[in-house]
Amino acid sequence: MGDSLGRLFRITTWGESHGGGVGVVVDGCPAGLELSEADIQAELDRRRPGQSPITTQRKESDAAHILSGVFEGRTLGTAISILVWNEDARSEAYAEMKELYRPSHADYTYEAKYGVRNWQGGGRSSARETVGRVAAGAVARKLLQSRFGVVTVAYVSRVHEVAAQVDPSTVTQEAVEASMVRCPDPAAAERMIERIEQARKAGDSVGGVIGVVVRGCPPGLGEPVFDKLNADLAKAVMSLPATRGVEFGLGFEAVRLTGSQHNDAFIAREGRIATATNRSGGIQGGISNGEDILMRVAFKPTATIATPQETVDREGRAVTFRGRGRHDPCVLPRAVPMVEAMVNLVLLDHLLRATTRRDGAHLNAFFEPRIIRP
Repeated sequence: MGDSLGRLFRITTWGESHGGGVGVVVDGCPAGLELSEADIQAELDRRRPGQSPITTQRKESDAAHILSGVFEGRTLGTAISILVWNEDARSEAYAEMKELYRPSHADYTYEAKYGVRNWQGGGRSSARETVGRVAAGAVARKLLQSRFGVVTVAYVSRVHEVAAQVDPSTVTQEAVEASMVRCPDPAAAERMIERIEQARKAGDSVGGVIGVVVRGCPPGLGEPVFDKLNADLAKAVMSLPATRGVEFGLGFEAVRLTGSQHNDAFIAREGRIATATNRSGGIQGGISNGEDILMRVAFKPTATIATPQETVDREGRAVTFRGRGRHDPCVLPRAVPMVEAMVNLVLLDHLLRATTRRDGAHLNAFFEPRIIRP
């Protein structure tokens, strides 16, 4: 239980941080999509450890192996299984953690739940598990872009107290990838890198915020009442390690406005229904309205730090713990493709679910925006 996400486009991830490998099974992908290991590898490389001086130096090639569901370069419509071998685990660095609980980790809670835990690198609770999510997200991204014209771009908008100035309506993935911190604001990116380096040298860590914009999402996605689009998106991104909050549109800033200040007025734009503003972030009543979907996801500082911390062992005795091994001083740069993957997985699942609406009308017909008749 708890290892799967989605209804019609459903994924199940598997594997532990220091096990033989990690991966995912993707079920419900339509047949005929051109798909190769290179498509998946491009996204895994963005998530891969050791890609820059400000990320964990664990050396993993994260090479994707498609084991099933693809034949002669096209999906078969059957389950797609993707495997990534673990290559640089170094489990000995975690030996002392067998008998103690690391502060703000899942060590104690996993043991409380199951009565047993994998102490090598955190096992299933490690961010290593997200390899499967990103691999599945690559499949969803290609289908969304090639067949539906839906594009998702995530970027680092804040690291600790360093905030970037980014226009979500114009930000591009090229601008995001131009910086090792994945911030499209060059001046802010330099200050972010400096702040991460300061934390690393001090044996500490910092958190931040990832912004997300989805362009081309048609109106009508979302299932009242409990499968609202924003609810499913929130669940998906909040299932990522280290997440602490999610906002849509103006988010919590909306509490400082009145209704007349916050409401998005409907207008006619180029013969179609639109909104004059987008304070709602592209979702109203839990259903997409055709505007850009705007999100922000908050990440806490990395829990494993080199600074000594007080904790207890399994017998309740007080001990001092100092994190060892290779860890990100800030999860934000590598979390960008993780967030994109989760958003794309939810959007594709809702797109496929929408085929059953409007008396079974064809998907393309369903997503024709409402035209204003003269």
